[in-house]
Parts: sequence; structure tokens; C-alpha cells
Amino acid sequence: MFIEIFAIILALGLLIFLAYRGYPVIIIAPIATLLAIILSGGHLLPSYTEVFMPYAANYVKAFFPIFLLGAVFGKVMEMSGAAASIARTIVQTLGSKRAILAVVLACSVLTYGGISLFVVAFAVYPFASAIFKESDIPKRLIPGTIALGAFTYTMDAFPGTPQIQNIIPTNYFGTDTYAAPMVGIIGGIMIFVGGMLWLEHRRKQAQANGEGYGENHINEPENNEHQNLPNFWMSIVPLVIVIVLNFTFSRTTMSVKHWYDATMLNETFNIADVSTVSSSWSLIAALTIGTLAAMLLNIKSIKLKLASGLTAATAGALLAIFNTASEVGFGNVIKTLPGFATIQNWVFNASNNPLISEAIAVNVLAGVTGSASGGLSIVLEVMGSHYLQMAQNLGISPELLHRIASMASGGMDTLPHNGAVITLLAITGLTHRQSYKDIFIITILKTVTVFILAFAISLFF
Repeated sequence: MFIEIFAIILALGLLIFLAYRGYPVIIIAPIATLLAIILSGGHLLPSYTEVFMPYAANYVKAFFPIFLLGAVFGKVMEMSGAAASIARTIVQTLGSKRAILAVVLACSVLTYGGISLFVVAFAVYPFASAIFKESDIPKRLIPGTIALGAFTYTMDAFPGTPQIQNIIPTNYFGTDTYAAPMVGIIGGIMIFVGGMLWLEHRRKQAQANGEGYGENHINEPENNEHQNLPNFWMSIVPLVIVIVLNFTFSRTTMSVKHWYDATMLNETFNIADVSTVSSSWSLIAALTIGTLAAMLLNIKSIKLKLASGLTAATAGALLAIFNTASEVGFGNVIKTLPGFATIQNWVFNASNNPLISEAIAVNVLAGVTGSASGGLSIVLEVMGSHYLQMAQNLGISPELLHRIASMASGGMDTLPHNGAVITLLAITGLTHRQSYKDIFIITILKTVTVFILAFAISLFF
């Protein structure tokens, strides 16, 4: 049994190490999988072609439209100048006296509106740099500020957010993106307040030490104060469209659940329960309409670079979906190995309450894979049905499972090897040594908040 458990731990360690060194997950996940199979005495080729590939393919089938449309929507908002217009207006309106709050809110509005985290970082950084310089706040605090606004409560806590971390649980629990709204709002407020208190503490600490913005920085953005951008109110229209239509198609009489006959869906498309796909359908429709609206904002400018922009968005979406799908394939092979039953028992026995057990499992897997969507997908693929059964036995709503899982995925995922963290630091021209401390504190804050919520809810069951 020791060898079988060691095989899984070694394979997972190899996956983490190689991902941290920059090797593509699409390649290293199958390699790590094959190592675990060999050491466990399993069947190599059948496990790869009949377990790894089908689960990876099913993941692509379920979520590729969301990844692709999200990437395209974000790219169009970027090309039209709408994302930059929103960021500039919020930052300039709040002014240099509230520089940190301005950047956090700019990131939050863009993320909650459906724009990907990477596009948000690119769009907000130039304005963050300008206002931090004007306020003489150390540049090293910019990554932590952007991370609070884009990587936390609007990514997976606030109900209705169209980010993928809030979509994935819907396929496993039959919920929608507005699951457990009060829990999400309370958790989001806790994270926002805690994060702002920390960042303002760091600003005051630097001010007391006489530290300003700093000099000789790299990747300093050009002064774009007079850049010709679309009107703010026109720019925000596509975001509002996505938010409103996602709600309309999810929770009103116009819900996609009522668009097709249930018998026809079951007999023709083998969809026994439309709730397992309705959240994806509603977001697909909302993002499609939002993208068309974003294109109309600045059609002349977009038309000149539409081909290259769509190519870049597609490439990014393909890389993201296949990276995560490979991790899902890895997780599903691992659960067939003899040693997994013991590991699974360890996780389950950590708590008799599925919310706490789920929070632990998702945090650990998101942390070791360096991916919120990857860790979340692995846990729900492997243990989602078990958590759902446990919750039903205790009278716990699947909506609570959804919200805790989603928020937990955005906890320990932002460890140093996380792709979003590395990209954010590269955009701002800063290093882990300079700026990671603040990102890590926000990571801890997010993780602690999830467990506080899980423990509080568990007291009632």
C-alpha cells in the first residue's frame, strides 16, 4: 500500500515541479499519469486511451465554449478600448487620494463583467502605474492591488460572476452561477474589507519609512492619459449586457431551461436534467450578445485588427482549456489507482461535514496544481458525486457546495507557481521578491474566509 500511495504523491509532485519550471501541462500531465500507473502496477495504454482521454475530452466538450467566448469577449473589449476606458474613468474619478481603492474597483468591475483576469491586468496596469506614481505609493504594491480586485471575490464569490471558476460547479451540482448568493456576498465583503485594510496598512507603512513609487523600474507604461478611448457609459454597456442576460437566462421566466422540451432533450440529446447544462447555455448566450455589442462600440478600429485579435484569443482559450483538461484526465486516472482510496479516506475523514472536507480538498489541489480551475475540476470530477450524496444526507443545499467549492478554488491557487501570478508580475515588471508578499497575504485571507464560512455553515447541520 505504501508504494501505491507513494506512486500518486510522486506523480503529483512531478506535475507540480515541472509546471513550476514552465513545462506545458498538456504534455507533463500525461507523463505524470503514466508514471503513477507504472509504479502502481496498472495497465498503461488502456488507462491512457480509455480513462485519461475520454475524461479530458468530456471536459473540453463541457467548457470549451465558455473558455473561447470569454477569451473573445475580453479581447474585443481590449481592442475596442472599452476595458481601458472603464479602468481610466474609475481611477481618475476616485483620484490619487484613493489610488488603491480605485485600482481594486476598476479590476472588480471588469472581472465581474466577464473579462478574463489576464486582460484585466493588461488594461488596468497603465492607469494603476500612473495613479500610484502621482500618489507616490510604491510600485511594488500594484500586483497585490490588482490581485485583490481581479483574483478574489469577483472571480468566484459574488453570485452571477461569469468567470470559469463559478461555472465549473454547475455541471456537478445542478446549480447556476447565482448559487448561495448571501454566502457569496458575505464572503466577498469579508475579503474586500480585509484586503483593503492590509493594502492600506502597507501603504502607510511605506509612507512612514519615506518610501515612494521608486525609480529605475522596468516595463513602465507610456503616458496614455490623452489616449482616444470610447465613452465610459458606452464602454460599460457590454458588461451590463453580460450580467443582465446571464441572470435573465438563468433565473427568470426567460431561463434557457424553458427554451426546449424536456422530453425532446432526453430522447434526442440524452440530457436527462437540463439544469446540468443550463448555466453554460445561459452564459454562452450572454457572452455572444455581449461580444457583438462590444464590437459595435468601435467597429472601425476593431475591423483593422479583428483577425489577429481573434487568433490570439483562440490560441489563449485553447491553451487554457487543454491545460485544465489534461489535469482533469490526470485526476481521473489517479482515482482508479489502488492507493487513491486511502488518500480519499484521509480527505473525507478530515471532517464529517462535506463543506469543510470539500474546502480542504479544493484548496490543496488548487494549490499544488497552481490552478483554480484545474484543482476545482480534479476534485469535483473525482469526489463531486460523493460530496453531493453526503450533502443530501445531511440536508445541505447543493448551492452551498457550489459556493464553497468555487471560493476555495481561488484560495491557495495563487502560490508562486500560479500562471496568473507569474503573468501579473511580468506585466508590471516586478519580481516575486518585490511583490509576492502582498499577493500571498491576500491568498491567506481568501483561504481563511472560505474556512470561516464553511465552519459557520456547518454549525447548522
